Amino acid sequence: MAGFRNGRGRDNRPPQRQPQQAPYGYNAAPPPYPQQQWPQQGQGGGQGAPYGHRQAPQGHGEPEYFGDPYAQQQQQQHAAANNPGHTQMFSVHDDPYGDAATYHSGAAPVPTGPRLPWKALLSGIVLRPAPTFLQMRDHAVWGPALVVTFLYGMLAIFGFDQAREEAINATLTTAIPYVLMTGVGFVLGGLVLGVVTHTLARQLGGDGSWQPTVGLSMLIMSITDAPRLLFALFLGGENGLVQVLGWATWLAAGALFTLMVSRSHDLPWPKALGASAIQLVGLLSLIKLGTL
Repeated sequence: MAGFRNGRGRDNRPPQRQPQQAPYGYNAAPPPYPQQQWPQQGQGGGQGAPYGHRQAPQGHGEPEYFGDPYAQQQQQQHAAANNPGHTQMFSVHDDPYGDAATYHSGAAPVPTGPRLPWKALLSGIVLRPAPTFLQMRDHAVWGPALVVTFLYGMLAIFGFDQAREEAINATLTTAIPYVLMTGVGFVLGGLVLGVVTHTLARQLGGDGSWQPTVGLSMLIMSITDAPRLLFALFLGGENGLVQVLGWATWLAAGALFTLMVSRSHDLPWPKALGASAIQLVGLLSLIKLGTL
């Protein structure tokens, strides 16, 4: 009896708490997971600390991490990537030398200097065409182009024998409008031919601006024909020397057109010559052949 009174013979384990059943329609909470007990310092005999932990030197039993598990994982992946049958991922960094695009039309440098004054521009077309066209490839030249072409057109009428006789024999009130309209006609014709040259150059791969191309083409048309026109004013268009000068200046115009389009649109000379072909044919038929 005493044994039963003292509690012997019974189950000395504490009563386990049964989880309560959740009401209908609710999920029951998961049972709690047992917590893993880590041996304290000085307990467990020769039992060591778990892998990846070591006992704190203060003796409080708190785990202290050593090493970097992420770095170890990276080293394992790097070692496995070099084995046969594996592919290692890599990243492509930006090119430190800039855009590595291949050469294409339009990759010419920016203008090498400021806009040239009209005197340096006119003399540069004759004496220094290549650097002049390169420097003026992005500068409009409307002022010199319109003035020079208009003056050239007014004088060009006197380079044709029949037109010169009509202008001389006409009255002053009739001759002045006739000369002025001829100058305006040459300006409009130069604009149209310049636009055609620019359009062909763009279709062939160039990317130059249209204003410098049209303005420079008008100046080339007027300047190259000046020697022939000067002799034609005194000798007449039918003179043999004038005809020879006409063909020579036409070839010079073709060379300058080709060089201008090549510098302005960054095109090789065969494409630049092809872009200038229609303008050359137009000049030959309208001006040169009129004196032959």
